[in-house]
Amino acid sequence: MTENLPPCPRCSSAYTYEMGALLVCPECGHEWSASAATDSAPGGGAGEKVIKDSVGNVLADGDTVTVVKTLKVKGSPSGIKAGTKVRNIRLVDGVDGHDIDCRIEGFGPMQLKSSVVKKA
Repeated sequence: MTENLPPCPRCSSAYTYEMGALLVCPECGHEWSASAATDSAPGGGAGEKVIKDSVGNVLADGDTVTVVKTLKVKGSPSGIKAGTKVRNIRLVDGVDGHDIDCRIEGFGPMQLKSSVVKKA
C-alpha cells in the first residue's frame, strides 16, 4: 500500500503512512493533508505559491492584515507601529522576501514581508 502514497515533502522518505485524513512521515515526523499531496503531484496542481502570515493563516489578494511588530522605515522618523491595519493587500513575487504589496495610511505604497503581518 505504501507504493501508492507520495514521499514526504520535507525529507523525501518513502516510508509515509496514513493516519486518518493525514499522511505521516515516521522519519522526520512531518504531517500533511492527503488532499494537499494530490494537488502538489506532478500535473495535479497549478503550482501556485501559498503565502502564509506569521501565525500560519493563508493570505489572499484583498485581505486585511495587521502588522505584528514595529517596523523601521527609511526616511521616516517614526516607522510603522505594531497593530497598524493594512487593507486590500496584493500578493506579489517581491524582492528579498517582500511578498505583500500594499498602501499604508501616512506612508504610501510599500512592500511588506508576510512574516511580520497577521490576518485580521
